[in-house]
Amino acid sequence: MDWHEAHGRNARLTCRHFGISPDTFYRWKRRFNPHNLRSLEDRPSRPRRRRQPTWSPELAEAVLRLREEYPRWGKDKLVVLLRQQGWQVSTSMVGRILRRLKERGVLVEPPGTAISTRRRPYLRPYAVRKPKGYVARQPGDLVELDTLDLRPLPGVVLKHFGARDVLSRWDVLEVHTRATATIAARFLDTLLERMPFPVRAIQVDGGSEFQAAFEADCQRRGIPLFVLPPKSPKLNGHVERAHRTHAEEFYEVIDLPDTIAELNRLLQDWEGVYNTIRPHQALGYLTPLAFLQQLDTSHLIGKEKVYGR
Repeated sequence: MDWHEAHGRNARLTCRHFGISPDTFYRWKRRFNPHNLRSLEDRPSRPRRRRQPTWSPELAEAVLRLREEYPRWGKDKLVVLLRQQGWQVSTSMVGRILRRLKERGVLVEPPGTAISTRRRPYLRPYAVRKPKGYVARQPGDLVELDTLDLRPLPGVVLKHFGARDVLSRWDVLEVHTRATATIAARFLDTLLERMPFPVRAIQVDGGSEFQAAFEADCQRRGIPLFVLPPKSPKLNGHVERAHRTHAEEFYEVIDLPDTIAELNRLLQDWEGVYNTIRPHQALGYLTPLAFLQQLDTSHLIGKEKVYGR
């Protein structure tokens, strides 16, 4: 206060000098007692008068009795039952009664149990979540796998297996009548044979076809297997987008043959077109083959001959 007095009792100037707000200054000024500096210490902010309960002990007992009978029901359900019993009470009041009963220790919530009707998650012996810092820096660092249902005729369902390298957009495709772990393991053989570079990691969703035999095969080959969290297909966005392209540009424009073998032959021809002829906007309108050739041509010699081109 001496500084304040020495500078003309200018409150704004004092606030700026000491870096305090006007509200704080005037609050301290009102409290200041030159004979007792403790008058400037912080005081409790608790209201002098607290709101007292307006409900009767009988109503509190009725709420407690219903809650103990139905321990998982909240105020919205309990207020309906209370009104059926003749109580004139609001939902908010029931909520306040429940809170007060818990604070007093009169109402104790029942402990949760481990029993659940939800399916237990499958414990993956090898697959893990993709590490947060994992980044694909060269072709083969991350290949996404997924399946797509094909329904060419009523009652007929085929399974399209697709794999895409996230960096080069190189795709490997195959169709089967079912999507099992054993068939997925066979598709893994096809994938490793047709990819023009080593596959260093694979990412799949939690489908059963990518468990059991497929997972064991990845482990045997020493290929890291990343599994997506539940309900997150966008994390496999590259191969999900590829499904749409293959559906629109292949399946919807051809006459589907009668046999799976013939369909797979046509699909492999389309795979060749997709990887070596079709320009890709994401690659600056290069083909996946041309993109790879810009990086390194040593392992791609004769790759056009794989598709007969």
